[in-house]
Amino acid sequence: MSDTLSVSVPKDRSDESWTRREILQQPETLRATQALLRMQQRAIDAFLTPLLARDDLRIILTGAGTSAFIGESLAPWLSVTMDRRVEAIPTTDIVSAPHLHLRADVPTLVVSCGRSGSSPESVAAVELVDALVGSAHHLVVTCNAEGELARRTGANTHVVVLPEATHDRAYAMTSSFTAMMFAVLSIFTGIDTMDERAEVIANAVAETVATADQQMGALAGRDFDRVVYLGSGLFKGLAREAALKLLELTDGALVTAFDTALGFRHGPKTIITDRTLVVVFVSNDSLTRGYDLDIIEELRGDGQSGAVLAISAQPIDGEALQVASLARAADVDLLFPYIVPAQLFGLEASLRLGLAPDLPNASGTVSRVVQGVRIHAIGA
Repeated sequence: MSDTLSVSVPKDRSDESWTRREILQQPETLRATQALLRMQQRAIDAFLTPLLARDDLRIILTGAGTSAFIGESLAPWLSVTMDRRVEAIPTTDIVSAPHLHLRADVPTLVVSCGRSGSSPESVAAVELVDALVGSAHHLVVTCNAEGELARRTGANTHVVVLPEATHDRAYAMTSSFTAMMFAVLSIFTGIDTMDERAEVIANAVAETVATADQQMGALAGRDFDRVVYLGSGLFKGLAREAALKLLELTDGALVTAFDTALGFRHGPKTIITDRTLVVVFVSNDSLTRGYDLDIIEELRGDGQSGAVLAISAQPIDGEALQVASLARAADVDLLFPYIVPAQLFGLEASLRLGLAPDLPNASGTVSRVVQGVRIHAIGA
């Protein structure tokens, strides 16, 4: 299989940025990711099977920034479906306070996600785990074959390098995020069981791209100055990623926030003005969905916000974007199409502000791969 994917840019779009191309290519990169995992399944299973046979194994999903939100989105689901201890702890937390997060006497598998695999905290977190945990093991999922994590070797480490196309060239991670998230889901769900499901998810992402592209452009044209993303359950992590994506792509020009449907009422709701867009990721779980619908009804009834957009797999009244093909899907499958409107809205908002989406931070104070981090020695 070639790592080069052909992605067409809509004819009515003058923007041919890498950001747009990488958003649009996600159906293909998800399929390519599953195909690669299938080819590498024997080696992956050989590494993981003995570890997963241990009842006392602790699994930590880690990464920095967007990569950390992969773990935040997946950990609750994997913990339940695998019936074991699965936690999401960002590398930035591990590095700054390892004594709060690592246990010397607990066998630990660290799943490190990283687009570049060279962020200072990503490398330092792996080194800290090796130094402080008696039985430490590492599964690296990265998009960059030349990154520092990809070059790690040793009996306690297995590296999965995703197709080159997933190594996003733009500043903001889009297809890197969904590909790494899918890879972790597939690996721990059972790679050989995911072929049909991968196709369904990829098709749903394609469906959402087609539906959301024009809609998000029109929404960005309404010139909101604040955007809030609300998500409950697995979608709390996704809401956080959506808020970061918009903040990154608009160089901080738009105020962004995230919360859960229930948590939003406890103070954060004061952010609402008549120029605020609220986006709610609606769950397919009947209980969780009830709370999502309640906050939508409340916000629309208040009449204080500029707009309330529901992103839902099931039909919903009012301003909405529906992923109809996944109306009966588990919430974990919805993570992939649900993030697409947020990515596209961030892109359109960036263009409307006259920014270059591939490099929106003109000052150069932030970079695609974080630099300038001083790693302090333990006890310093």
